[in-house]
Amino acid sequence: MSGAARILLVEDELTLAEGIEENLVAEGYTVEHVSDGLHALERMKRAEHDLVLLDVMLPRKDGYSICREARASGVDTPVLFLTAKSGSRDRIEGLVAGADDYLPKPFHLDELLLRVAAILRRRLWAATQREAGRVIVFGENRFDPQGMTATSWDGRKHSLTLKEAMILQNLAERQGQVVSREEILDAVWGYEVFPSSRTVDNFIVRLRKRFEPTPDSPRHFHTVRGVGYRFTLRASE
Repeated sequence: MSGAARILLVEDELTLAEGIEENLVAEGYTVEHVSDGLHALERMKRAEHDLVLLDVMLPRKDGYSICREARASGVDTPVLFLTAKSGSRDRIEGLVAGADDYLPKPFHLDELLLRVAAILRRRLWAATQREAGRVIVFGENRFDPQGMTATSWDGRKHSLTLKEAMILQNLAERQGQVVSREEILDAVWGYEVFPSSRTVDNFIVRLRKRFEPTPDSPRHFHTVRGVGYRFTLRASE
């Protein structure tokens, strides 16, 4: 990622959008604003941005649908949901749809700017993986950090989000060790934007659904009760 980061702002509340855009530009970012869902999906599929700030309640198509369709078409651009829906079920729905982060309204602009900076740092991390070239094999699954892609045990192809890729690599690099939720949060989110440890659990659920033949009886992503997770390369029965 070189030059000013490019951000797609999808927000139909024009006053709020103007305030967000003004602050992002002041931080040195390049911002494109759209206000309806169909236009947003079209712009996302072009993959010309480094980050998408996506409202949930939009004209013509909602944010969850936009994110799901973009992910299904192979778009891996990070997505930060901005929404008045702040319940735990709404957060989980956003993560399942493929979001990288979730910020409920009303929010402080300083917090938004911190989250944007953290996501873009993770984006830069992903870019550095292109030089590594290492493929991680666990059981019958294959994970390529370089392309943030994977092939699961049943032959399905997956495009991982940045956080999914970072969590998987972090666990794989410490395979066999117990990694606490706090360590994962620090490595993937950073202390400046510190969500609930429950967020880590939600991401592990997503990874299990993709890479475990029986997610309720995991062979690779093991829960260590009260602490965190232990990852094993070889399937443990």
